[in-house]
This record gives sequence, structure tokens and C-alpha cells, in this order.
Amino acid sequence: MTKKGFTVRKKLEQIKKNGRKAFIPYIMAGDPNLEETAKRLKILEQSGADIIELGVPFTDPLADGPTIQRAAERALNSGTTLRKILKFLVDFKDKINVPIVLMTYLNPVFCYGIERFFRDAQKANIGGVIFPDLTVEEAQPYRYFAKKYGIDIIFLIAPTSTPERVKKIIRASTGFVYYVSITGITGASLKLDKTFEKHINFVKSLGKPVCLGFGVSNTEEAGYVSKYADGVIVGSAIVKAFHENPDKAYGFITSLREAI
Repeated sequence: MTKKGFTVRKKLEQIKKNGRKAFIPYIMAGDPNLEETAKRLKILEQSGADIIELGVPFTDPLADGPTIQRAAERALNSGTTLRKILKFLVDFKDKINVPIVLMTYLNPVFCYGIERFFRDAQKANIGGVIFPDLTVEEAQPYRYFAKKYGIDIIFLIAPTSTPERVKKIIRASTGFVYYVSITGITGASLKLDKTFEKHINFVKSLGKPVCLGFGVSNTEEAGYVSKYADGVIVGSAIVKAFHENPDKAYGFITSLREAI
């Protein structure tokens, strides 16, 4: 089990019990290097992050927009790998008190070794994992080892997911359900309508915490979607702020926390 029973699900239950919504910022590990990642993780914690989503750089992403793709390129250019990230997190784990969720594509994990990945993730106090290219039908070994090593596994639901598929994903998810707010890539414009509201309310009615990401880029959008979701995930806007305006990043991230 992760440190202090620090699974993502337990953290979200605690937040909900306190009448709050979760703020889940995203950054790319190794952008521009792991030393800077350590500093940014502390800034995210100090600015009110409830859970932190930490990306693993990959050469061929499916869902990442230009901002996160460029962050991955910077990380890869600095020599960042999954192995180095896990070792870094083992050394860093006692310096942070916020659950960390790793977002990684399957190829690095498959090459690393599935059980080895979950075992080492447990040593690093990883609270949960997201595999954007993992379908529920192919997830059995990943779900098995996630359960064995006490790590939550999080699946994605799209606005186009059918009720039958939503139910299947809900059953498989143990941390929260990642609701993708748009049919596109990260960083794209956020456009929500009555169909979205009806769909996300249906997803929430099935009993698992629902956190919404993709397209949330400012305080107004963060505040709006927090009315419907149990947590709000902000990625591209934060990655961009750290890269382009690092001196203003803390203020921007704090304003997102206040809006949620």
C-alpha cells in the first residue's frame, strides 16, 4: 500500500467529505529536467493541488496536444525515461504529501515490464496510473498488478462513450473516472452544452468519482466544470505557464485552485 494509505480514491473521498472539489494539475516529468520537476511538484503542492498528474514523456502520443508534445520533447532531450522517473520519485517521495498519478502510454511500461512497473511504482508511493491507450478489454494484467501493489487504475470516458461502455469503464476504474471533456486532444478549446451535462451526470450517477480534463485553460472554465465534476484536471495551461512565464506560474495555479 502506498504511503499513509495514500490511494487516489481515499484522497477524493476525503475531499468530497469536506464539501470540496479536487484540483488536479498536470506537468510533464523531466520538462526541462528532473531537477526542475522537483521544484514544480513542490510549487503545485504549495499552490493547493489535491492530486498531481505527472506525465511520462513518449515519442508517439495519441491524446497530447502541441503544448504537451513539446514538453515531452524537452523531457526526452534531457534524457528522461520511465526508469529515471521512478527512481526520482523514490528519492522524492518523502518530500511531498500529495498523491501522484502517473500518466503513461503502454509502450514504455510494456518494455519496462508490467509487474516490475507496478512494483517500482509502489516503492515510489505512486497513488494511481492512467494509460490513455489502454482499453478495458486489454486491461486484465494491468488491473491485476495494480490491485496487487495497491495502486489505483484510472480509465478514460469520452463524451461519445455509450451507456454500456460507460458502465464497463466504471467497473474497471478504481481511483476515479477521467472524463475527457472534448473529442480531441489536450489543450483544445472547451465547448460544453446540455448534452455534456446530461452525459457527465449519467456517469456520476454510477457511483465512482468523476474528474474532468482536456480543454480547461482558465479560471472561468475551471470554476464552471467544477459544478459538474468531482475534480478538475488542468494540464496544457499549467505546462505552458511554467515554460513561458515561470515567475507567474504560482499565481496562475493558485487562481485555478481558488476557482474550483
